Amino acid sequence: RLALHPSRRPLRTSPPMALLRLHLLRPPPAPLAAFSSPWRRALPTTRPAAPASRLLCSNHPAAPSSPSPSIVGGLLDYLNESWTQFHATAEAKRQLLAAGFELLSENDDWNLQPGGRYFFTRNMSCLVAFAVGEKYRVGNGFNIIAAHTDSPCLKLKPRSASIKSGHQMVGVQTYGGGLWHTWFDRDLTLAGRVILKAPDGSFKHKLVKVNRPLIRVPTLAIHLDRTVNSEGFKPNLESHLAPLLATKCEETTVNFDDKKGSSSTKTVHHPLLLQVLSEEIGCGSDEIIGMELNVCDTQPSCLGGGKNEFIYSGRLDNLASCYCALKSLMDSSKMPEDLSNEKGIRMIALFDNEEVGSNSMQGAGAPTIFQAMRRIVDSLMHQSMGEGALERALTSSFLVSADMAHALHPNYPDKHEEYHRPELQKGLVIKHNANQRYATSAVTAFLFKEIARIHNLPVQEFVVRNDMGCGSTIGPILASGVGIRTVDCGIPQLSMHSVREMCGKEDIDTTYKHFKAFFEMFSDIDQKLNVDF
Repeated sequence: RLALHPSRRPLRTSPPMALLRLHLLRPPPAPLAAFSSPWRRALPTTRPAAPASRLLCSNHPAAPSSPSPSIVGGLLDYLNESWTQFHATAEAKRQLLAAGFELLSENDDWNLQPGGRYFFTRNMSCLVAFAVGEKYRVGNGFNIIAAHTDSPCLKLKPRSASIKSGHQMVGVQTYGGGLWHTWFDRDLTLAGRVILKAPDGSFKHKLVKVNRPLIRVPTLAIHLDRTVNSEGFKPNLESHLAPLLATKCEETTVNFDDKKGSSSTKTVHHPLLLQVLSEEIGCGSDEIIGMELNVCDTQPSCLGGGKNEFIYSGRLDNLASCYCALKSLMDSSKMPEDLSNEKGIRMIALFDNEEVGSNSMQGAGAPTIFQAMRRIVDSLMHQSMGEGALERALTSSFLVSADMAHALHPNYPDKHEEYHRPELQKGLVIKHNANQRYATSAVTAFLFKEIARIHNLPVQEFVVRNDMGCGSTIGPILASGVGIRTVDCGIPQLSMHSVREMCGKEDIDTTYKHFKAFFEMFSDIDQKLNVDF
């Protein structure tokens, strides 16, 4: 049996196992079968199951699964490994390398070939991967699925050390539009990247996760806030959201006399925090000269619900889309024959900073995807001198902008337009907006739905109410910036932007099948529709 209790010690194993195996809290070890057999009965996978890595939130076995293979186990592993956008990119990189994709550098010449599979990363938070069809000809299009690796969270301030009433606090910034009240009273920790200075004077970029509860944002007791239930919980995000690290310890606290003069990590971050990080990394605290850390929830991603039909996890928006895109690309180009009849180029693009507008070098607002397409076309041209090769490729291309969608909330049904109410377990949601907050058109929606019709996959549609504002995605940014036909779609979910979100596991498998079918057959379907005569 599994118990997630903060008093238990964390289970530790050697990397690069899934993160759940690093931070799962449990009582003394039980026989391995106690962990593996209920999971395997609940969910067959397309790869060998990793012992104790995929869990049901309940102690009871799930109902028998359908005969078709599921990718939900792999998604849970991916979520539990990917606490930050950096870890999500690093895990995608690891899987692509294991699948035989070749790592490229944006700083080097590219020598690409039909039938080849390649990828590159940018800032270790953005990734572009692609597979070139054997029958590719210059001017043929790109079939792309784009998603984003970032999620709303708290991030450490550049000078995070703070003392409040004798307690060591950690200064944080809010990133994106999170439901910040859900971060209170959670067992939190830190993860991200650090810059290390080596003895020889060189510098290293290293990812880090503190795989135990490290910090917490406690709520004020109701006895001291009697009106909280009647007037609402309204914390001041600057004053009330600082996580508690430790009680004050004179010999390990920073000298606060110099709040602005020094940029040394010893003067801007608590020495205790640096000690914890250095122990996790295996370096001296004086070697840490820079850091970019997110506050993360330590509760593992898992299955739950009366029939274990839901996925409970942080960062479903938008790592669920990232994993479905990644898995569909790898599986649709796994064998040489998978690309033997492909005339186009299959691609995924996973961007950072979508939650704050995408305006960064690693965001969708940068020319990353356009530059990649141009370099790919140039490399594959060889001696061919076709006129307007890139421009012809762009007009022949198609982009699926995949970001999570708002499922109908059973307690708030009036928040949805009456005839556009996506539900959990009912398939991908195509998003429409007349004011171009989504990039979907009648043509792009039809082509994407045609793939679903051929494969008997469910599809839903969403339109926001006229009396409510509409969110947006990377779809319009890429459609207008690159000049590419785009459909916006998403997996339906509840609790979007909460520290703990949920979606249906059937929708994950449906999305994977839809994305995989898109890669395998879109080039043929697209030839049957001509819009601009």
